[in-house]
Amino acid sequence: MFVVVFNSVFAQQLSFSDSSVISLITCSPGEEVYAKFGHTGIRIVDPQTSLDVIFNYGIFSFETENFYYKFIKGETDYYLGVSTTSLFLSEYKRRNSMVWEQIINLTPVEKRNLINALLENYQPENRKYRYNFIFDNCATRPRVKIINSIDGFVSFNETVSQKTFRQWVGDYVGEDTWVKFGIDMVFGMDADVEATQLESMFLPEILMNEFQSGKVTVPLKNETRALVAQKNVLVSAQNEEEQPDRWYFSPLFVFGLLFFIGIVSLFFEYKRAHYKPVVDSALLLATGLIGVIIFYLMFVSTHPLVKNNLNLLWANPLNLIAAVLIWMKKMRKFMFVYQIFNLALLGFALVALALSVQSFNVALYPVLALLIFRYARWFVRTKHKFERKSKYQRMEKHKKVIR
Repeated sequence: MFVVVFNSVFAQQLSFSDSSVISLITCSPGEEVYAKFGHTGIRIVDPQTSLDVIFNYGIFSFETENFYYKFIKGETDYYLGVSTTSLFLSEYKRRNSMVWEQIINLTPVEKRNLINALLENYQPENRKYRYNFIFDNCATRPRVKIINSIDGFVSFNETVSQKTFRQWVGDYVGEDTWVKFGIDMVFGMDADVEATQLESMFLPEILMNEFQSGKVTVPLKNETRALVAQKNVLVSAQNEEEQPDRWYFSPLFVFGLLFFIGIVSLFFEYKRAHYKPVVDSALLLATGLIGVIIFYLMFVSTHPLVKNNLNLLWANPLNLIAAVLIWMKKMRKFMFVYQIFNLALLGFALVALALSVQSFNVALYPVLALLIFRYARWFVRTKHKFERKSKYQRMEKHKKVIR
């Protein structure tokens, strides 16, 4: 999630003196999807050796074999890399992101603890780690390294808002955006659990704000000190002209338009008493494809928050098969029963929505409405056909008896 594609520039053994100054580096979100949540690093400036570097847990490569497949499956490996601070900052200046530095208030022993931990982690055999979207990323790793190096315990003020994981993500990608829509499709019920104060620090800016209010308490020495000694701005973002809001490309508008088209086609089918399963087949195909992705993530992916996904109630993977069977007259009775099943699933989805069992993307509302109308109309139309056929058969049977 917090991705920066920097190559490590230090192949030689790194060494730092006790006069080093250690800082938490926080970068504001960028425009690219992988940069929308910001980034975190640990800076070490050593005046004796003239080293000024940043330890960065966000190293990855798109060139990794089957990268996207592994990412979806939750088997993406990230690396700890080290780059010069000047190289690191130049990238964020080019990206027009803010970069803040918080000098961590550490004792000489704590500095050595942290430096040793980072150098140990930077050993070739230790650099790789299994990236986790929420619980193990480039923000959580620096937090853990810094806190574990401190001889005492760190407390934070209760300043962070109480939000679910889904709400935190929505704050950064926007509510009516395609990124948010995609995330809401694959997030399950676990994403609607309220994140704890510590868990909310998976976001770099939240981590920065919490560190700013943090206190270090050393019980044995009966002393307390601020976690951050000083905060500086290393890169300032330039004001950019605000882009016009292209509301007509938003998911809510697009699916609202789809709902309108679907209802209009339903009206003309009714007026003309002529039905072709093109629209219903397309809906079954689309929802089936989405359902396959959701099903795969639920049962194969190791990503957190994608389990127990109630989007399967409307995005039924079996719809892929139904999209073909709906064209076959011989399968009409089967499809009649199947659409009853689909309507029942949609009913459960509405109950889940009403009871807030799982949060659904707002752009999904017109989709749910369209599916209900289309499936219900298909059910009524097919039911009437069965009734007419049954009535005709009874009449024919009655005629034969009279003869």
